[in-house]
Amino acid sequence: MPRIIVLPHVDLCPEGAVIEDAESGKSICDVLLENHIEIEHACEMSCACTTCHVVVREGMGSLNEADELEEDMLDKAWGLEANSRLSCQAIVSDEDLVVEIPRYTINLARENH
Repeated sequence: MPRIIVLPHVDLCPEGAVIEDAESGKSICDVLLENHIEIEHACEMSCACTTCHVVVREGMGSLNEADELEEDMLDKAWGLEANSRLSCQAIVSDEDLVVEIPRYTINLARENH
């Protein structure tokens, strides 16, 4: 099973995290949530917002390709980079990943906080 390294995020995981047993075939968002990293997902993972935006620092080539809808949504994301993905759409394969959760989203207020 691949490993996902989550770089430190001030609010969500200040120390960073290493997920040793990420399940292939699941989205990055699902894996993070299952491991108590409460990444925002305001649209309930339907590719209708950008609150689950992540930057894939390593392992981008192992993920499924972004479709046109995801690409269009990413254009609205705060802090967009060439290796940005919506974590609800990025499916974990068999390669280790290093991801960074951007500090901000386009939401004015976080869910459940």
